[in-house]
Amino acid sequence: MTARELDAAGITDPTLRNAYSHCRQLNAQNGKTYFLATRLLPAARRPAVHALYGFARWADDIVDSLDTTVTTDRRSADLARLQADLERGLRNADSTERVILALADTARRYSIDHQHFSDFMSSMRSDLEVTNYPTYEDLRNYMHGSAAVIGLQMLPVLGTVVPCEEAAPQAAALGIAFQLTNFLRDVGEDLDRGRVYLPADLLQAHGADRELLYWSRRTGRRDRRITQALKAAEDLTRGVYREAAPGLAMLDPVSRPCIRTAFVLYSGILDTIAEGGYTVVHRRAVVPRRRRATMALDGLVRVAAARAVSRAGARRGTHPDRKQLHVETAAPSPKPVHEGVA
Repeated sequence: MTARELDAAGITDPTLRNAYSHCRQLNAQNGKTYFLATRLLPAARRPAVHALYGFARWADDIVDSLDTTVTTDRRSADLARLQADLERGLRNADSTERVILALADTARRYSIDHQHFSDFMSSMRSDLEVTNYPTYEDLRNYMHGSAAVIGLQMLPVLGTVVPCEEAAPQAAALGIAFQLTNFLRDVGEDLDRGRVYLPADLLQAHGADRELLYWSRRTGRRDRRITQALKAAEDLTRGVYREAAPGLAMLDPVSRPCIRTAFVLYSGILDTIAEGGYTVVHRRAVVPRRRRATMALDGLVRVAAARAVSRAGARRGTHPDRKQLHVETAAPSPKPVHEGVA
């Protein structure tokens, strides 16, 4: 965390500054796409985003570590300790754990509903027991806690030009779209963890199943049925991006370039998956660095434009409305499903 960001956010206590700096480091190391987008936010709002991400990253690492020496019982105990630390931290606005300390401070500053954190922890605990989802509805219920609440936590930090509850469905949908994208990108790694996040009914509709995925991962061989199922999952995910897209115009204008960039970068992972022939069972899809840099530059241009409009409005004593800024910051429509090579 740079001193400028902490100063802009009004975070002066040395212990808190250290806690937020630790969260920023977690973000920079583990979430390159998200960290890049966060850099487009006003400096005063970045520490809160890093605190929210740092907490989610910490819990996720407990559940998703590929270290085979860590037993399920150990992971469960670690999650229980984290849950207890979280509840104490939120209750007392204090903690000896840096991530919890920053999170509790962020929750207080932005009046974030504590239920969002409880719902998130419930989904993390379910990951220790649930390894497949019979239907998309079952998966969507899980993603409420694992992804939708992340969007809802972020909303007060980003700010809105409409009542927060009006933007909430789109914020939740964007969190789900991001996670569905991650599920597609990480199919192979999740198989190594013993998990399948592609709904069983979606796989079955194309003649695939869990066992076929394991066979493909183990042998390195491809199968047309898996390719078709992955195409269907891509199509489903793009539909959720379309649900989320109208929410961009509901955000505070100075926050829109950040979320628009995240929107385009994450949906771009779907493009990379399709362009690579849907081989995610065998290798992780990565957005090329040049494409990420291009989007970051576009985001910087939009940040400058949004801040110029905001300053002009401040000088006139007015504020730009949602319609005025929609053209500048609207998200492009997600691309249609690609015809990958089977």
